[in-house]
Amino acid sequence: MLASLVVTAGAVLAAPASHFTAQDDAVGVARQDSASVAKRLSSRNASERRGAAEELARLAAIEHRRLVEGYRVQERDVRVKLAMDWALYRQGKSEAIYSLVRALDSKQAEQAVSYLSALETPEPLYAVLSRVNGNTQIRLLEVLAHVGDRDTLERIKPFTDSLDPGISDAAKFAEREITIRLEETPAAEPKRQRLVSKGETSEP
Repeated sequence: MLASLVVTAGAVLAAPASHFTAQDDAVGVARQDSASVAKRLSSRNASERRGAAEELARLAAIEHRRLVEGYRVQERDVRVKLAMDWALYRQGKSEAIYSLVRALDSKQAEQAVSYLSALETPEPLYAVLSRVNGNTQIRLLEVLAHVGDRDTLERIKPFTDSLDPGISDAAKFAEREITIRLEETPAAEPKRQRLVSKGETSEP
């Protein structure tokens, strides 16, 4: 009987160990994947370097932040630089967003719009909206049309009355897009549990 207890105890203790090993293996695979992506930052092909930076941004691979910062310093291709700025922002370098905003008034505007339109919240853009030139404001309003929420409507309201028709049109467009999105996404109501009286079944 003592032998059986020892075997049982050993089995119980062994189960969590194998469970944690599986988790560790999954984390290890994820790190290995991001490491293989990070290696492509040294590629001679600019498109491959840009793709690697964008993939690291998607993964928010913070463990490779220093590596990206190093390659960013020596990078010459402006599109790859911008992709690295997006990766750095996603890796926790909040000030990298200013490079993305500046790019809105450049030949890389569409690329910057695509990155900023993937923001989880529009809040980081509020601080710069009133401090940039007209071209950048128009692009920011375009981004806010995609990521804005109810609070954004109040933030962009002054821009709908701008004397610059480009800015006012962009603000009104953002206002319409956000309003439509809010109307198409009804607020979730908490489900109320139906009380069943004695003698009444809960089935319909």
